Amino acid sequence: MPHAEIKYSADLTLDTQAMMALIETTIANHDSGAGAVKSRAFQVGDYKHSHVIINITLLPKAHRDADFMNALMGDLSAGLKGVVDQPCAFSLELSFNGPYYHTAYLAGPAT
Repeated sequence: MPHAEIKYSADLTLDTQAMMALIETTIANHDSGAGAVKSRAFQVGDYKHSHVIINITLLPKAHRDADFMNALMGDLSAGLKGVVDQPCAFSLELSFNGPYYHTAYLAGPAT
């Protein structure tokens, strides 16, 4: 399951829920088996220069080659820039989880 982090300067008013939905829909359009995108947004009060930085990590899989990643980057970049309607620096990074990444769903305390 992909993860997305949106970090942005506090002078911006962003619809982060719309951004998260766009990220999840765009990834699903490129890879229907990707699953839910675990997303979170952080508004940063201590900053220099208006900016938004979006980092998205995916599990490495054979079909997620350079062509896949470039197409996904293009669609995500175009879509997200359409949501950010204020002057600012914009950065988007796609990357893969490392070989020692582990994920699980915890249902609560083990009994």
